[in-house]
Amino acid sequence: MNAVTKTDFQFEGQKSVYHGKVRDVYNIGDDLLVMVATDRISAFDVILPKGIPYKGQVLNQIAAKFLDATADICPNWKLATPDPMVTVGLKCEGFRVEMIIRSILTGSAWREYKNGCRELCGVKLPDGMKENERFPEPIITPTTKADEGHDLNISREEIIAQGLVSAEDYAVMEDYTRRIFARGQEIAARQGLILVDTKYEFGKRDGKVFLIDEIHTPDSSRYFYAEGYEEKLAKGEPQRQLSKEFVRQWLIEHNFMNEPGQVMPEITDAYAQSVSERYIELYEHVTGEKFRPAVCNDIPARIEKNVRDYLKTR
Repeated sequence: MNAVTKTDFQFEGQKSVYHGKVRDVYNIGDDLLVMVATDRISAFDVILPKGIPYKGQVLNQIAAKFLDATADICPNWKLATPDPMVTVGLKCEGFRVEMIIRSILTGSAWREYKNGCRELCGVKLPDGMKENERFPEPIITPTTKADEGHDLNISREEIIAQGLVSAEDYAVMEDYTRRIFARGQEIAARQGLILVDTKYEFGKRDGKVFLIDEIHTPDSSRYFYAEGYEEKLAKGEPQRQLSKEFVRQWLIEHNFMNEPGQVMPEITDAYAQSVSERYIELYEHVTGEKFRPAVCNDIPARIEKNVRDYLKTR
């Protein structure tokens, strides 16, 4: 399986490197970040033991496309994509919260709702909703941003009271979140999809709020097919979707939700390949473009050369 699950580069001017769940982020001179989207995949806050071919390329190219498509709404960190798996951008001071916005009751929100929850992150939820039903309007349900372990739900009021984000900056983040999400929904609708929910991360640089990290990828977002949505909702049938949720569901079916005593099921090459095909399917549906895999015998060497060449131009 030609999948990149680890990188360990030394670039000129490099000051540090952060290995996240999926991305390896290289700090260049405290001014630039080189973000490598690896082929690692995580679910329930644990990294699965096998990489997914072309997943990093899919994530990086979708994110780059949507960062460009929303740059008129909100400034973002992206400067260039010197390699199919790499984005280079401005280093910002990240806020320790993630802005999650939901237009439909599904996933973890539904799991809480069916257990009786009627308030999520300070947002009141109507009684009598069904799984996969639209909210009257999109709701924002932030979480804390954890380096390890689970992100935790938190309300707007708690964020401000704890000093995680100022009231002024939070208002800007909330406004950007709604407007970027609306743009994403418009683009998805043109491709016959519904952008169901997503998360955004923001940071600050030179006194301004910037959109950072990836946006509208299958790792950070959930898409339903628009065709058949209403019929399936009326019948209580599962929606056809393009997102990482199918990996979570597979793990749940194999009795794994990263709870004490549970054992990660085997990730076979065949299953990893099937996940890769689902990611490529999402890429083509979301972008309306044919996916062109960057086939290479030594992907890390290609990444290193492309990044070094780009940094020489800075």
